[in-house]
Amino acid sequence: MARSISLCLFFFLFISWIPKLTTSYPLSTKSRWIVDEKGQRVKLACVNWPAHLQPAVAEGLSKQPLDSISKKIVSMGFNCVRLTWPLDLMTNDTLALKVTVKQSFERLNLFDDVLGIQTHNPKILNLPIFNAFQEVVSNLGQNGVMVILDNHLTTPGWCCSDNDLDAFFEYPNFDPVIWTKGLSKMATLFRNVTNVVGMSLRNEPRGTRDFPDLWFRYMPKGGEAVHAANPEVLVILSGIDYDTNLSFLRDRFFNVSYTDKLVFEQHWYSFSDGRDSWEKHNSNDFCAKIVEKVTHNGGFLIGRGFPLFLTEFGANLRSGDISGNRYLNCLVAWAAENDLDWAVWALTGDYYLRTGQKHMVETFGILAPNWKDVANSTYLQKLSGIQLPVRGPGLQSKNLLFHPTTGLCVTSNLSNNLSTLRLEQCRKAEPSTFNPSEGILWSNKMCVEAPDAVGQKVKLGVGTKCSKLGQTAATHMHLSFKTASNGMLLCLDVDERDNSIVANPCKCLTMDASCDPASQWFKVL
Repeated sequence: MARSISLCLFFFLFISWIPKLTTSYPLSTKSRWIVDEKGQRVKLACVNWPAHLQPAVAEGLSKQPLDSISKKIVSMGFNCVRLTWPLDLMTNDTLALKVTVKQSFERLNLFDDVLGIQTHNPKILNLPIFNAFQEVVSNLGQNGVMVILDNHLTTPGWCCSDNDLDAFFEYPNFDPVIWTKGLSKMATLFRNVTNVVGMSLRNEPRGTRDFPDLWFRYMPKGGEAVHAANPEVLVILSGIDYDTNLSFLRDRFFNVSYTDKLVFEQHWYSFSDGRDSWEKHNSNDFCAKIVEKVTHNGGFLIGRGFPLFLTEFGANLRSGDISGNRYLNCLVAWAAENDLDWAVWALTGDYYLRTGQKHMVETFGILAPNWKDVANSTYLQKLSGIQLPVRGPGLQSKNLLFHPTTGLCVTSNLSNNLSTLRLEQCRKAEPSTFNPSEGILWSNKMCVEAPDAVGQKVKLGVGTKCSKLGQTAATHMHLSFKTASNGMLLCLDVDERDNSIVANPCKCLTMDASCDPASQWFKVL
């Protein structure tokens, strides 16, 4: 009876804030694509916004107004937020309904944050924790931002390690029955909230017991609970080994009632491949090897007609992270090639409280600690190249030549009556086509004429002067040719001074780990 009363109270408090959107929701799936109500492709280009740590309040609200953060998300090109939440928010009514935001911060001695919220978001200060969570979802909806509700862990705090008591099904703090009820309750409460388009069932299942048998026993049932409570939302299932591994689905599958809502998620960080491994290996060799592994572990699902949602990736944006930079170039190329839906970790400039430290800076954060400025504009530009869909239902496919390290695309450039190539924002770039068997790169109905000297700009022409290019190295991302005069092997490259495409000696093709070939990487889309 107590749970019935509290659920009614949730609904009563819920009515006043349901957001109104004009987008054609709900979303569903069509083969490997996520589509809207009209059957047109919707690409999820999301940012993770943590709300699962000890205060159980979305981070950053003591630094900036909620509406300012939502508008900042939109201005950075994201259309979606993966909003994390602890299971206790649905299974502990005392936490959800009887503890206010102010009380939550005060009991953690976060008095500066109380003052900050009073200044920037006074409306939520005396709200119960769950109602503050609702306010975040509502405001995102008012700004046209879709929301994925991600059950991140059981008890509010930082995640994740093998030794966590809620790491996997049947661990002491991960009771599958309680978890299923919590998912059902959350799905029910957001049933009429149109911008809540999906629910991610559990973040990074892991540990010494992450057996596929337990996964098959419980994960699909969690999805059924969500679908029964809210048949409109996408049901997003994670794998094992910190959500890096779905390979157990290669030879064994399951039947569910939500086939047109079923999405799989996968995580990929540089440390997933071994600490500093990217720095220790040649980028071409290692990228090809790791992409093969990631494809084996989860990417294969695309070919079997299921959407794959890359729900966490990222790197240290505030230092010279060599491994992180090399990994990101590889990941962005793979994400672009497959036109993946994705969610980058994380929006966070800093945390109220993380592992006992107040205002710890999130080195992977898109925003600076003031929650206003962009932490790394170069990184944001890189992500912009994979924010817009390239193909899918309802879209006219556009062939592009993508430069992963900049997030830009190759286009033609007319200067001084000479047609050359340069980089441009992908949405503005002219189509480029490359047939590997033919070896001819076309742009604006003209073909590439390779120069005969190092450092010269690549020209475009017509007729019989088209140069034959080869895809070199294990990644096939170097476009190379031999000069007519001395047979030197050159590769297309980018002149950082003006983003023009030039020809330079091919670098770091294999074995050599001391250099970075990323400026010469071009992905044919």
